[in-house]
Amino acid sequence: MIDFEPTETQSMIVETAREFGREVMQPAERKLDLIADPQEAYSSEIFKDVWAKAYELGFHKMSLPQEYGGLELDAQTTGMVWEELGRWGPGFSAGLVSCATVPRLITFLAPNNQELIDKFVVPFCEDTRGEQVSGWCSSEPEVGSDGKRYFDTKIRHRTTATRNENGWVINGTKSGFVSNGGIASVHLVVACVDSSMGLRGSGAFIVPADLPGVTTGKPLDKIGLRVLNQAEVFFDDVQIPESHLLFPHGEGYPMLHNSIITVGNLGVGYLSVGLMRAAYEEALLHSRERVQGGKPIFEHQLIAKKLFEIYSAIESARAFLWKGSWLSKTSFPGDLKTSLAARIYASEQALRHTAEMVQVFGGYGISREYTVEKYDRDAKLLRIMDGTNETLMIKAAELL
Repeated sequence: MIDFEPTETQSMIVETAREFGREVMQPAERKLDLIADPQEAYSSEIFKDVWAKAYELGFHKMSLPQEYGGLELDAQTTGMVWEELGRWGPGFSAGLVSCATVPRLITFLAPNNQELIDKFVVPFCEDTRGEQVSGWCSSEPEVGSDGKRYFDTKIRHRTTATRNENGWVINGTKSGFVSNGGIASVHLVVACVDSSMGLRGSGAFIVPADLPGVTTGKPLDKIGLRVLNQAEVFFDDVQIPESHLLFPHGEGYPMLHNSIITVGNLGVGYLSVGLMRAAYEEALLHSRERVQGGKPIFEHQLIAKKLFEIYSAIESARAFLWKGSWLSKTSFPGDLKTSLAARIYASEQALRHTAEMVQVFGGYGISREYTVEKYDRDAKLLRIMDGTNETLMIKAAELL
């Protein structure tokens, strides 16, 4: 059974995350969020400094095995850290959730491939400057969340992989929603090898970002999570060696696909809880200081109701996510429908309640002098990240 008493290790790393988030991430994210040009934000020393400090503290390698220099934390502990970091810097945290995609999958799928370990895992774990970053190249411009269309030969610029005498050639375009797309040193690329096999015709490939033919578009200019770098990635006759095929197409590919979204969607859920906490804690403080009608607004029943409801949402969403993480811990990768349901619930609650916390602030809530309007904007993206809630709900329902 789940124990609600944190271990000493959990308490220590969450406290480290809280201090780092409060002192470093939050002030930096606020500044970067206000920069009109996203490219200016991502190339700034402020952005680079936070990434470097996050890597110094090891937040990039929490799930990686100790034998390679990782922290090897379990899914529950990692989730607790993502919530805490998400409370202070959801944009930075969303990027950190994805930054270990390539090394994590190498240790999971190819632990005996010393070439890949030496090239992508060990340098990542040793990195203290935030330079080794994974991009997760899955969705495509004309496809979005509709995975059943990835293999439609009528779709322009779909990403394909063709074998030749030197390995594989990658061609195509990944959409502007590639997390870390513009700052990645290496990409995990899902590409179609055999369109006649549908989803099973996909393969997963490691593509270093500095190879000839790999380019990126302008970073996406978004209303929220503006500190999360997202950009299109283009592949034009990119040659990679045979060893960079991480997972082949065939009957086993759906297992890999489901494993990734099982774990990834828990991360989105934890960021949603962190975001709700940020809005709740600031609104609660404001409600006790702001006087209207001769008393603090916290004493007005409608305001108290809003605060109680977000408190309930935080607690229930966290418990749901903890169950998903517990299932991942006991039987990796866990239960897909539980992970999806927990993520959908958490992100829907975040959207609803961050908007309600804007109401608690009244007119001040829409002013950029207060951060609650930022939380409202950020929450909108969490319902779309790694698949829209509507699409994920259909997939989860199929597993009932």
